[in-house]
Amino acid sequence: MLDFLRSENVDENIIRGIEAFRQEFPASEAETERLVKPRYYYYGKDIWEQAATALLCNQNLLLVGAKATGKNVLSENLAAAFGRPSWNVSFHINMDASFMIGMDTFKNGQVVFRPGPIYKCATCGGFGILDEINMARNEALAVLHSLLDYRKIMDVPGYDMIRVHGATRFIATMNYGYAGTKELNEALASRFVIIKLPVIADQNLQKLLRKEFPKLKTEAVQQMAGLFLDLQKKCEGAEISSKAVDLRGLLDAIQLMDKGLEPHLALAMGITNKSFDEYEPTLVNDVISLRFPKQLTRSDLFQD
Repeated sequence: MLDFLRSENVDENIIRGIEAFRQEFPASEAETERLVKPRYYYYGKDIWEQAATALLCNQNLLLVGAKATGKNVLSENLAAAFGRPSWNVSFHINMDASFMIGMDTFKNGQVVFRPGPIYKCATCGGFGILDEINMARNEALAVLHSLLDYRKIMDVPGYDMIRVHGATRFIATMNYGYAGTKELNEALASRFVIIKLPVIADQNLQKLLRKEFPKLKTEAVQQMAGLFLDLQKKCEGAEISSKAVDLRGLLDAIQLMDKGLEPHLALAMGITNKSFDEYEPTLVNDVISLRFPKQLTRSDLFQD
């Protein structure tokens, strides 16, 4: 990861700070299975510098952005760069404090405490990735207040108070556009520094595509990136919904093409069919057809 950061021209002082952090808090053998091996890299020098600096200053991060801006990718990349185990908690409306902290359970005929992911993360010095934090109830999130502010403690009902490990960081993500989301509680929001992630730039998207699909021809890389940005503009102009603006779907479609599936069928599976509206797929297909003719084949896109 540090070599990747240098290739992205991230400030060398920040990289040295990360190296010092890793030396101060080396991962133990027991934590190895929770060390993150990112599937994708997050491209964006400015965002990397903001996020890494905040974590080096012992701050907690809130990543805010629309769909396909790379919130979860950046979260995993940060955990990998800092060399810490991670716990991923996906929030939903029915989540309560006992799930996060832990609860009593039976073991060998005795009642024992089974720690939850937030408890383990706080005590082991992990990176806690709090996914879609604005989907949970405020009363469930209140348990995080003392963990995230200057106190760095948590009282476990019926048990002892725990203190947060020095390497522990929490990275939350949120998107206002998803169903079930709501305004984040002001008291909780004040415990994070907030970064608004931009839509991936054309240059960075092309870097991602080249890394994931090294056989993809240069023109094909440009056209794939252009297609995604075309759909993004259509969405911003309220011509289509965000359902078709799916970076995961584009990557899946390219993978299907690489395996031999006809390009338009692959794009339909990865992008067009994500919308179940009566008219929207037609609009999306029009955008695709401007970039990719119907007669296109795999050999037109990939080098053998």
